[in-house]
Amino acid sequence: MKKRANIVSLILIMALFLTGCTANKENTAKEPANESVKEESNNMITNTGESKGDHEVINTVSPIDDNNGTYYEVFLYSYYDSNGDGIGDINGLIDKLDYINDGDSKTTSDLGANGIWLMPIMPSGSYHKYDVEDYYNIDSQYGTLDDFKRLIAECNKRGIKVILDLVINHTSDKNPWFQSALKSLAIEPCGKEKCTHKELCRAHNPYVKYYNFVEGKPPKGNYYNTGKGDWYYEGDFSKNMPDLNLDNEALRKDIEDIMSFWLDLGVHGFRLDAALHYFAEDTDKNNNVLSWMNSFIKSKNKDYYMVAEVWTNFSKYVQYYKSGIDSVFDFAFATETGVIAKTLNRSAPTPPGQYFAQALKQVQDGIAKYNPKGIDAPFFTNHDTARAYGYFSGDIDKLKMAAGMNLTMTGNAFVYYGEEIGMTGSGKDENKRAPMYWSNTDSTGMTKGPAGMEGTSYPLGSVEEQAKEDTSVYNYYKNAIAYRNTIPGITRGTVEVVPTLTNSDVTAITKTYNGSKLLLLYNFGTQSKQIELKSLGFSRLAGALDTGIVKTELKDGTVTLPPYSIGILE
Repeated sequence: MKKRANIVSLILIMALFLTGCTANKENTAKEPANESVKEESNNMITNTGESKGDHEVINTVSPIDDNNGTYYEVFLYSYYDSNGDGIGDINGLIDKLDYINDGDSKTTSDLGANGIWLMPIMPSGSYHKYDVEDYYNIDSQYGTLDDFKRLIAECNKRGIKVILDLVINHTSDKNPWFQSALKSLAIEPCGKEKCTHKELCRAHNPYVKYYNFVEGKPPKGNYYNTGKGDWYYEGDFSKNMPDLNLDNEALRKDIEDIMSFWLDLGVHGFRLDAALHYFAEDTDKNNNVLSWMNSFIKSKNKDYYMVAEVWTNFSKYVQYYKSGIDSVFDFAFATETGVIAKTLNRSAPTPPGQYFAQALKQVQDGIAKYNPKGIDAPFFTNHDTARAYGYFSGDIDKLKMAAGMNLTMTGNAFVYYGEEIGMTGSGKDENKRAPMYWSNTDSTGMTKGPAGMEGTSYPLGSVEEQAKEDTSVYNYYKNAIAYRNTIPGITRGTVEVVPTLTNSDVTAITKTYNGSKLLLLYNFGTQSKQIELKSLGFSRLAGALDTGIVKTELKDGTVTLPPYSIGILE
């Protein structure tokens, strides 16, 4: 990785180019969609080619040495197949790393993401692999540990950080820990200091205490009979996913060893699955777990990164920043019921411009209240949500604008694979994890997708097609990520609302970082907007995200914003 000092030179290079521009809880996955961001009545927050045109964007990846960047979420199963079995794999991802980020600041052939979130890759009996059988290996469908080591090496060459999905709320019922515990449950405690049974009795087998077993009538909740006498175990997500008892110190030591194993292999940190459910939505106990894990990895390297999935409303998940963890996914802005979709669909309780502005300020202030060093983790869709194309009934301008809103938020932003080409998918989880569509002329590397997946459509075409179209969704994403990489204030700036410019259709905010200030203007209307800036001190259009062929312009101190556009001024 290059050092922070190079950021200045990158910005200067960018300036040369831009000067003068007119620029669910199912048995196969996790939380159900109806547990997404719930409305709170008193809160704004509820639930390969260079892009042509007036705003040329040099897709330069900034050498980030902090955790404010852009991560690309990859479901290996459906991404790219290297061996012809129809299932994506690690070597397939390596083949496509240059698509994500080629590591060459002089080219524009990559998407520009500087991080990858890998969904579960450990051995598992399911296609989604959220039921882990072995925490120290790679699922054979995906490759080997040697393949993984090569992936990390290739990512390092390109400046890509990798975080792994770490599933510790539960294991697979095929996990050796659980299987060992089952054998011992039926063996009465021997009452001796050292167990004399051929198999350890339940009092001497430490793995019995790794899970939540009860004898007799189980408490309310999701409990299943073990088949061993009258013993039951908790499985909050499904029968084949027994919950772990994260109070157990021996288990915690095992989890520390697991984290160390992967960190020593070169991962940058972890995405923590289902953190809301560690202790049945008990915020204090869940925060205790997050605090322990965060402290452990930071003791190894202060720059390691953790982001937790806490799928609930803003007022609850923001409290998880008390744990000291870097980030918690910003569900308030995501999904079809979140701030972004409500703003664009004009279904918010207040006018769009005012609603989005206040929501940006609210999430920033909410995080700072609990952890001044907390980093927001904005995203719009992920593997558990419907894809964004359906949120807007195929309105491509809104689809692009949604991406721009997400990718101009402060923090560490996440993009789900396929969103950059407007893939569709809703309903059952398999539909949301459909094959990436690389080419309409070459089927090499195309995956078959999960069994049970229903019909998939790609209404906006393949990566190959969209790369050639200047106004495609793909090139819009590239431009948005490029601005994140080349203008540090976008990802790191402190937000303030500009009330004199914010109105029904326009959001106006400033972002201040290292003594410099940006003005970001969002036009959510269907007509162009002219905004006079002479009195505000912003005299240069640093960039713009325009959804159509009409471009944002700055002339004689007045900026003209086309419909569904974002202007960046300094």
